[in-house]
Amino acid sequence: MNLACQRLEQGTEDPQRPWLVLIHGFLGSGDDWQPLLPYLRGWRCLLVDLPGHGASASLTAAGFADVSQHLSDTLCTQGIDRYWLVGYSLGGRISLYHACFGELRGLQGLVIEGGHPGLQSLEARQARQYHDACWSDKLRQLPLQSFLQLWYQQPIFAALSAAERQQLIALRLHNQPESLGAIYNATSLAVQADFRPRLRELTLPYAWLCGSQDHKFQSLAAESQLPIFSVADAGHNAHRAQPAAFARQLLDFISLPSPQETMDETVR
Repeated sequence: MNLACQRLEQGTEDPQRPWLVLIHGFLGSGDDWQPLLPYLRGWRCLLVDLPGHGASASLTAAGFADVSQHLSDTLCTQGIDRYWLVGYSLGGRISLYHACFGELRGLQGLVIEGGHPGLQSLEARQARQYHDACWSDKLRQLPLQSFLQLWYQQPIFAALSAAERQQLIALRLHNQPESLGAIYNATSLAVQADFRPRLRELTLPYAWLCGSQDHKFQSLAAESQLPIFSVADAGHNAHRAQPAAFARQLLDFISLPSPQETMDETVR
């Protein structure tokens, strides 16, 4: 089945460039990328709504494999055969699964913003399972606004000002708790694979793009020896906090020559 999506092309983009497929985080939608779009002129973009979110709220998925298949189906329907995946948080984890276990045809590379590569021990998985079960209960039992107030008080969102926190809460109030709960449980970090071994074998370029104030994911990327680029004066949601700087880092990375192109140039 296809994900709801917005196909953005003005007819002035370079058709030789691959598409940018932008995948939002938990509670969001494709519209979350709107602040970034003015800085991506010249690039064709596809903004997708994940299952349980936005215009895909009625779409269900049993886990990462289902979401990856939905993504493949959507790209096929849209006629997109060359693309980069740019994923934030949950969208980053979906992008990682797609690259490590899904359909690689046409994929040019990955840019992950605040996405977890996976837990490495049974103890960590059990702790995360308990953590996510608690949040799932809150989502089911509390009014959505109360849930969102608690959600955005988590340490990972510490860089948000009070006004920014309230803006995000207002944006998220259209969500359907039951749909959110289903995809939250199906894509819990507790059931996600550790992607690191697969990433070491991946021949595609990839990078983590993190806000300088997102200390958790800065440390996680460094400890995992993942290629990381920082966006100054930004927290976990760097593309919202600093869209111009995020876009500059993103385009600088995806415009680098691939290893094969470098080899071909050397041979010439």
